[in-house]
Amino acid sequence: MSQNPKPRKALFAWTDAFAMGYPPMDRTHQEFVELVDAILMSADATMLERIDAFADHARRHFAEEAEWMTGTGFPAAQCHIDEHEAVLKSVVEVRGIIADGGDTEVARSLAAELMRWFPGHTDYMDSALAQWMVKRSHGGAPIVFHRD
Repeated sequence: MSQNPKPRKALFAWTDAFAMGYPPMDRTHQEFVELVDAILMSADATMLERIDAFADHARRHFAEEAEWMTGTGFPAAQCHIDEHEAVLKSVVEVRGIIADGGDTEVARSLAAELMRWFPGHTDYMDSALAQWMVKRSHGGAPIVFHRD
């Protein structure tokens, strides 16, 4: 009789509190959370693969938001874009360390920092962008229900 491994509890999990009310953004953010969690939970042998998956996601994610901002004249675009560029710079540096055979704990440290950074970034920067995008497309602010 084979035993199924016990499901692991995510260290970083999507919650309704992260929802911005702009579905394209919410889907991308959910993927962000899943990929950061994958880094946190990764075995050393798969760490480079996890970092590469996150880096690919982050490039697409941040480019999409930059396109929304620049394409619609979002007032705080440059500040938001600069913050994304700083994150990508860190990811590239960590990827280089791991690829050169460095300690994989640096990747877990990066993921832990991303886990701390994300809620504030979404609360202040992404929520403003989500409201901007919904107002442009629907004429009002998004309505978001958060479960207790």
